[in-house]
Amino acid sequence: MSWNEGQVLQIPVSDAEDDTRLDRWMKRRFPGLTQGQVEKLLRSGQIRVDGARAKSNTRLMAGQQIRVPPIKIDSDKIAPRKGDKSKPMHVSAADSEFIRSLVIHEDDECIIINKPPGLAVQGGTGTSRHVDGMSAALVGAGEEKPRLVHRLDKDTSGVLVLAKTAPSAASLAKLFRSRELDKIYWAIVLGVPHPREGQIRGWMIKSAGPGGDMEKMRYAKHGEKGAAFSITDYAVVQNVAQRAAWVALKPLSGRKHQLRLHMSELGHGIMGDWKYECDRETPNGVGSGLHLHARALRLPRKHGRSVEVVAPMYEHMIKTFDVLGFNEKDVSDPFESVPEMSKKKH
Repeated sequence: MSWNEGQVLQIPVSDAEDDTRLDRWMKRRFPGLTQGQVEKLLRSGQIRVDGARAKSNTRLMAGQQIRVPPIKIDSDKIAPRKGDKSKPMHVSAADSEFIRSLVIHEDDECIIINKPPGLAVQGGTGTSRHVDGMSAALVGAGEEKPRLVHRLDKDTSGVLVLAKTAPSAASLAKLFRSRELDKIYWAIVLGVPHPREGQIRGWMIKSAGPGGDMEKMRYAKHGEKGAAFSITDYAVVQNVAQRAAWVALKPLSGRKHQLRLHMSELGHGIMGDWKYECDRETPNGVGSGLHLHARALRLPRKHGRSVEVVAPMYEHMIKTFDVLGFNEKDVSDPFESVPEMSKKKH
C-alpha cells in the first residue's frame, strides 16, 4: 500500500503535535510504519525537518515542515505491537458520559470541549486517562476518531478543539498557526502588572525544570538552536490592591507554556503555578490549582459567521474570584477584555 502515491509530501507540524519525537510523529501519521523503516529513511536523509537532516529523537515544534518521501508498505502484514497507541482505546461508559458532558460546541468540522483542570490532553508515562483516549466516544460507531488540533497543559482548563476529519484537522491547525483566530485566556496572577496593558515578546526554549523535569521552558537568545519566538498581549481587567490581578491574555503564537513563562518573567506568576513560581505571596483562602483558563475562541469560517465559543470557569477559579471580589459579569464580551490588543496589527 502506498500512502502518498509516489509523491514527496511536505507536512506541517500541528500545535497538537508540538514537542513530539520525530519517530513517534511518523508512526502516528502513518500507522503500520515500523521503527526500522523510520530509522532507515532518516539515515538516508529522506525524512527531513525544515530541509535539514534529523534523528529519530528530534523534538518537533509546531509549524515545522516535515519532508516525507513516498512510503510503501503492506500494513495488513504487520502485527499490532503491544501498547501501540494508534489502536482504538476502549472507553468505559463512565468516561463516555464524562467526555460528552464537556462538549460546548459541535458542527460539521469540529467538536469543542471545556477541558477541566487535571485532565491530560494526550497520554504519556503514567497517564492512561486523557482527552485523546476518550474522544472516540464523541462520535458514532464507524466514524473517524476526532483529532486534536492544539493542546492545553494538563492543569490548564478551558476551550479545546478536536477536528472531525483529516481535512478539517489540517485547515484548523493552519488557523491556529496563523493570527486569523482569537484565543483569549483568563488568568489570576500574583501582584499587578505594570503597565496594565502591554505585549510580551521573546525567544524561548525547553530547559530542565525542578528535580530534572524536562517539561519546562526558559527564555533564550535570538539564534539559539531550538529556540522559538513567542508573543503575548495582556491586559489587567481588575485587581485587588497590589496583591493579585485578573488578567486577560491573548497569545499570538502557540508555544509550550508560553503564557506561564511570560507572566513569570514579567514578575507576576500565575497563581498556583508550581513550575513557574515568583516571589510574591499568594492571598489566603483562594482556590488551589493553576489559575489559567482558555476562556474564549473565535474561529473564522470561509462561509458564514465566525464561530464564537466561551467556556465557563471551573470551581477553583470561581472560588478565587469570589474571595478576591472579582466579577466575571463585568466582562460581557471576553474578546473585548483586551480591547486595544485585539485591534493591533502585527
